[in-house]
Amino acid sequence: MNILITSAASDLAQGLANALSGEHQIRLTDLIDVEADFEFVRCDLGHDEATNKLVQGIDAIVHLAQLPPSVLSESNQPENREIDFQTRCTYNLLMGASEEKVARAIYASTLHLFDSHDEDWTVTEVWRPCPTTDASILSKYLGEFTCREFAREGRMSVACLRLGTLVTAAAAANQPFDSTWLEMNDAIHAFECALTSASERRWEIYHIQSEFPNSRFFINKAKTSLEFNPQFSI
Repeated sequence: MNILITSAASDLAQGLANALSGEHQIRLTDLIDVEADFEFVRCDLGHDEATNKLVQGIDAIVHLAQLPPSVLSESNQPENREIDFQTRCTYNLLMGASEEKVARAIYASTLHLFDSHDEDWTVTEVWRPCPTTDASILSKYLGEFTCREFAREGRMSVACLRLGTLVTAAAAANQPFDSTWLEMNDAIHAFECALTSASERRWEIYHIQSEFPNSRFFINKAKTSLEFNPQFSI
């Protein structure tokens, strides 16, 4: 399978590319130049021919949708930039993909859409998010809407993975406990599972975090439907 992974500068993109490269052809992209061991195409994700060319020949897109910190720090309006990236740029990417007949996309959202809910509540995918006005969270909520419209219109199937707080096992050992942790290898495994999922539904949401005592979110849907099997333990 030919797979495009966005946000190539991120640790998650690099780890996912390495994990998938044994069985798939990988193409990476980002808004900035990135040194990579795989094919890399810099793209602004505009509504133009460059975005269509980016997705030509691709079977599935993993849209990690993480803005490079340097892009945010250089922006005069970082909050607007964040929202613009998750909405307009995501729209452009998926529009180009639909025009080039890409069948499947996976969008990385966040479980922090539920930060305002009581930690004792058992939150599942059927719960309605309550995003704060924090641009990094609100923009993901708007990004979900953008993806869902493409699925609703039948342009492609989209899986939305709401991720917990990314952490490596080594870093977790030296940090205060966080009930939303998602260990990096578990995150990579979740995307691998989503890419091979046989779901026939056009739009699916999955909550993804590592599983340990007092972990905050209910992940049974991902475990059952995606065969997600997190390994991280405290």
